[in-house]
Amino acid sequence: MSTPDEAAGRRRPDAMPAAVFWDMDGTIVDTEPLWNESQRRLVKDAGGTWTHALAQSLVGQALDHGARLLQQAGVRLGVEEIIGHTMGDVIDGIKRSVPWRPGARELLAALRAAGVPSALVTMSHAPLAGVVAAAMPAGSFEFLVTGDMVLRGKPHPEPYATAFDVMARRVDGLQRPRCVAIEDSLPGLESAAAAGLPVVAVPHVMPLPADPRWEHWTSLAGRLPADLGRVARQMAGGPDRPLAPVAGGPHGSTP
Repeated sequence: MSTPDEAAGRRRPDAMPAAVFWDMDGTIVDTEPLWNESQRRLVKDAGGTWTHALAQSLVGQALDHGARLLQQAGVRLGVEEIIGHTMGDVIDGIKRSVPWRPGARELLAALRAAGVPSALVTMSHAPLAGVVAAAMPAGSFEFLVTGDMVLRGKPHPEPYATAFDVMARRVDGLQRPRCVAIEDSLPGLESAAAAGLPVVAVPHVMPLPADPRWEHWTSLAGRLPADLGRVARQMAGGPDRPLAPVAGGPHGSTP
């Protein structure tokens, strides 16, 4: 049974966001402890030193960038080997128990019930993103944009610009100021904001700086689609300005 706020939102389409773009790690699922444990073991086994600063530097970054940071910390493996090893550990952890973030599944379900399309925009690669998406109810996401589908990861705007372009082919008249991105890391916030999207910042592992380009929420728990619609309306700073075309992924593929 819908709440009065949800019912009111469905009666007023302008109260709803036109589309929502979701980060995954730290926003929908709390995978950071799984990543950190796998990365820490790699550094320790290589004789290096795992530090809090190193852990923080890896949050929200493209996996290839993170792998190079681990190499600098002493890990003597190739970039793809590091990615494969750590991602495999995280997939195993998620298969044992999905570490959902508070309110994420409920908000996704409310968006789906209201007819608002969502897409996943993550720097995790397709094998991991697919495991998380498969744990969600069918139809939660229109499509996925993953780190192995883009040439330049967050904080570059390419991931969110790519996601918007794909969504715009599915939703007639879609405009950036009517959409919202949800992120927990500074690289993700920078990426979404640079792509011209209103953004909700939901801090998790690290505090996030105040910035007029995004709105801070302490949690997604209790949030409704109309709350995201309000963010889009309040943060829209002018007409929808198209970005320059973004190059396709490393294999020329699009979602």
